[in-house]
Amino acid sequence: MNIVIIGMRGAGKSNVSRRLSVLTKRTVMCTDVLIEYENGGKTIAEIVAKHKGDWRVFRDMEYDVAKKIAKMDNVIVDCGGGIIVDLDKKGDEVYSKRKVEALKKNGKIVWLKGDIKRLVDKVKNKPERPSLSALQSAEEMMHRRLPFYEKAADIVLDIEGKKRPELAEEIVHVFRDEL
Repeated sequence: MNIVIIGMRGAGKSNVSRRLSVLTKRTVMCTDVLIEYENGGKTIAEIVAKHKGDWRVFRDMEYDVAKKIAKMDNVIVDCGGGIIVDLDKKGDEVYSKRKVEALKKNGKIVWLKGDIKRLVDKVKNKPERPSLSALQSAEEMMHRRLPFYEKAADIVLDIEGKKRPELAEEIVHVFRDEL
């Protein structure tokens, strides 16, 4: 069984995944890093720019990576913040049943839930985090994604007021019988 970590930008998914790896002796597979690797080392911003800002191509790449990871066992999956979304024909984000089902095929999904305003402030003006929408603010987008995270999650961990090591320990405690 894989442990799949989801959450909004800035929630600490990568940090918690690395700490969880140390505690469980499991390998971390980062969906964004795998996509960058499969694209010759191009960053997500470069990949999206290459496709004229069309995030659909990137969301399809996420799906391909999710299917590959589903064939693995006993890994920690550090997911990009948008793993739970796809785009409809108009370009609006919708719940990604296909990616979530792929991740759940051999994994349990842990949502690191945090305060949206704090997370937005934490990640704003970071060039490695390209804009997701020209029409919506990051805060609006995160609010829109809340029900998608909730729907995808098997376990919800509130991150507010907790340090990353604490969160990793909580996850180990939740899965103690399955590790």
